[in-house]
Amino acid sequence: MVKDGKRAIRLAKRVLKGRRAYFAVRDMLAERAPLPEQHFRIGVYFADSDVNIYQMRQWYAPLRELSKRWPVLVLARNAAGARILLEESGLDVAFVPKVTGIEDVVAAQPLDVILYVNQNTRNFQMMRYGHRWHVFINHGESDKMYMTSNQHKAYDAVLVAGEAARARLAKALWDFDVDRRAIPIGRPQADHLTGEPPFEPDARTVVLYAPTWEGDRPAARYGSVVTHGERLVRRLIETGRHRVVYRPHPRSGVVDAEFGAANRRIAQMLAEANRVDPAAQHVVDSSPTLGWQLRLPDIAICDVSAMVYDRLATGRPLMVTRPAAPEAEIDEGGYLSVCEWLDAGRADDIVAELDRVIGDENARERLVTWSTRYFGDTSPGAPTRRFHAAIEMLMERAEEWRARD
Repeated sequence: MVKDGKRAIRLAKRVLKGRRAYFAVRDMLAERAPLPEQHFRIGVYFADSDVNIYQMRQWYAPLRELSKRWPVLVLARNAAGARILLEESGLDVAFVPKVTGIEDVVAAQPLDVILYVNQNTRNFQMMRYGHRWHVFINHGESDKMYMTSNQHKAYDAVLVAGEAARARLAKALWDFDVDRRAIPIGRPQADHLTGEPPFEPDARTVVLYAPTWEGDRPAARYGSVVTHGERLVRRLIETGRHRVVYRPHPRSGVVDAEFGAANRRIAQMLAEANRVDPAAQHVVDSSPTLGWQLRLPDIAICDVSAMVYDRLATGRPLMVTRPAAPEAEIDEGGYLSVCEWLDAGRADDIVAELDRVIGDENARERLVTWSTRYFGDTSPGAPTRRFHAAIEMLMERAEEWRARD
């Protein structure tokens, strides 16, 4: 009965939150000029709430750049997600909570390409519409099992980071035409790593600690805040020569309350360290977009997640926490076969571990080699050009098919 009561309270809170978001979105749309008809060539479908908005945030800048060439329209299904998209994305947004709303947009806009950032089951409510390309662009590159889901076959095309992704899909999926359907574009987000840190760089070694969440099943328990996080952050604070940039996953604690509690303790630990020593300038980062957080730190500590590969694209020193959960599935056929692992038992020795990796020239060379394998040409502007070229190819294919009709 207690569990049922708590579940009912959580449900009531979600309903209330959804209602508030709905009315907020309605008011925001009322103040906006109507969307022009027969204007948008590219749609981005997002069916999730604000809890997964991070999946869209990393695409804001590349999509804004793309919209300079082909108008882009985000189709948002959830009110809480739509509200944030309207507030911060800088993109045109259509709020379509019902299927009839999707139908209205499809009738009013020449959407040749629909992009999807995740595998939400509601994607199929959009994929029912033919005479357009449905394209999976994902929300990060990694060697997690998510990256080889058979759901890739549902899309007309998949925009992947590079040759490592193509090889991964070819190995994992039966009868998936990698050469035709998996189009490598690199990491367009790397062309938008802008912004300045909230501190003045000095002699301190800047350490990015970016753990993932606890996962929704045993095989995906990659999170380290409980097993590694508190101990390694405490040791780095104690040295007086490190500055920690802590960027927790926004879903931390959603499934396991222990992860949420550890996350809060780490944040409190850093706040107290800043109070004692204002020059430390440790950061708890929850900003919506990534830029300086990947580019500036002297070294990054990441869990098995897309953050590993976002950092890999910079070619800068990196360590990966080894999951303590024996059920966690790890594909060590790619970069994880040569990465610098941090075992939970070594968390107390983090200072020595970081010094070793930062000074290891062979480790740096491996980073550059694997960065090329995962992302191809990472020179400034190259990923954006490949992204735009892939979209242009899809547009041309769409026009060819329309000519046949």
